[in-house]
Amino acid sequence: MKNTDTAVVFIDPQNDVLSESGANWDAVGASVTENRTVENMERIFEAAKAEGYEVFISPHYFYPTDNGWRMNGPLETSELETHTFARTGQLDLTGFRGSGADWLDRFKPYIEDGRTVVASPHKVFGPETNDLVLQLRKRGMQRIILGGMLANMCVESHMRHLIEEGFEVTVVRDATAGPRHPVWGDGYQAAIINYSFFAHALLSTDEVLDRMR
Repeated sequence: MKNTDTAVVFIDPQNDVLSESGANWDAVGASVTENRTVENMERIFEAAKAEGYEVFISPHYFYPTDNGWRMNGPLETSELETHTFARTGQLDLTGFRGSGADWLDRFKPYIEDGRTVVASPHKVFGPETNDLVLQLRKRGMQRIILGGMLANMCVESHMRHLIEEGFEVTVVRDATAGPRHPVWGDGYQAAIINYSFFAHALLSTDEVLDRMR
């Protein structure tokens, strides 16, 4: 890993999936707490800024017009019903600050420093619907350090697509977390299995920090 061609990419570092007051905390809180996801993401943010790595955010937003979707899977349906990542509109930040769609407060100094690249929002799970890949290519990035939320949904979808786009992807196993559902199962454990099959590396935060130095 070197700062000339390796990017830190965090998916959905937002209140609804990382804050105890977030809309999805009941489903993800245990996994976030056990993995120390927030703390580990912050450690990577700090190292990236200190060592000169480019940082990219791929956020998840829903606008009122998205309520008109007619084909939704179980998670999409749940997100719209619970107003997860809801905003008043693409060009309107009314009510954004402190909302479920806003960044976790402790991440704001890193994301809002004028250097972090915030991609346009992905609308379902993967980056096919936003400009993340373009932003990475324009800055000459070839390798990705990947984390964020949710492990088996947006993070896994980003991992798969970035691999298909020719990037070398390292997933940080404890800088992500997943939901637990009484019928669907443990999303985090499902993701870890798939990361092991697909990612170029699956490392802990400590291992990633060692390699970033």
